[in-house]
Amino acid sequence: MINDALSSAEDKMKKTVEVLRKDLASVRAGRANPAMLEKITVDYYNTPTPINQLANVSVPEPRMLVIQPWDKSAIKDIEKAIMKSDLGLTPSNDGNVIRLPIPQLTAERRTEIAKTVRKKAEEARVAVRNIRRELIDNIKNLEKQKSVSEDESKKAQEKAQKLTDTFIKEIDNTLEKKEQEIMEV
Repeated sequence: MINDALSSAEDKMKKTVEVLRKDLASVRAGRANPAMLEKITVDYYNTPTPINQLANVSVPEPRMLVIQPWDKSAIKDIEKAIMKSDLGLTPSNDGNVIRLPIPQLTAERRTEIAKTVRKKAEEARVAVRNIRRELIDNIKNLEKQKSVSEDESKKAQEKAQKLTDTFIKEIDNTLEKKEQEIMEV
């Protein structure tokens, strides 16, 4: 029972870290990254469709994204979706491809983005801690019901704490890498 609870908690913590990584990948850091476009959907034949399902997104230069739609008639719709998004980027369209230049970030904007990234990391830490709290509550309930001994309960709680520490450290490492990427000029 305890092992099932521990493995379930570990899976939830892994998913939390994965969600954070995806979230941070979509944050603009002054460098072109196809993941920036993942959250943008295009109204393609009245169906909201992600850009990466409509086009090939490539990075020919560090500060340029090139979007090459498979269906040329979708270019205007893709361009509109990018303009409406909160990326703050202006696409240029030559009829075949859309070029998306990524402007250099100002120091002020870098600081704002870093704050946002730290906030997201803290939310992930809180989520991991909440998973730990639920796990420890479950372990204590099993102990109250006499399903497990006091020693087993203590050991399981220590494992829960070690698991939490591992994932918090992973979140911190992810945050540190992203902050370095943001602050890099």
